[in-house]
Amino acid sequence: MMLLSPRVEIRDTGTAKGRGVFALEAVREGDIVETCPVIILEMPFDDLPEDVKKLVFDWGVLADRPGTHALALGYGSLYNDENPANLRYEVIASESLLRLSAVQEIRPGDELTINYSARGGGAVWHDDNWFDRMDVTPVRSAR
Repeated sequence: MMLLSPRVEIRDTGTAKGRGVFALEAVREGDIVETCPVIILEMPFDDLPEDVKKLVFDWGVLADRPGTHALALGYGSLYNDENPANLRYEVIASESLLRLSAVQEIRPGDELTINYSARGGGAVWHDDNWFDRMDVTPVRSAR
């Protein structure tokens, strides 16, 4: 599978979120924004450094590999949290990839976001408690 870099830029959001990933061109609903290789970490979440906790995906749930987490390369671990988000993500476990696609039209200049609370990578979830649930402090850092 050929992996292409998305047309994005990293810049400060002007909010407590700190930096974020912003679209440089329009994205249509359903378009794949990015396919990210992941590095699998086989250790309990509580043993990860605090800064890394804000960057990993729960690979154990997403790929049915209990006790594992994934650090997404490319821009994958830099997307900020939003509910609802404008991206969803899915796992291609056999290739250790994470694919992010648009769930709505995205304009140039819009921040690209994922929903940290949505189990399984969906864009919408009934609560926004990921930071509390994971006992992680939301500070000026992207996912």
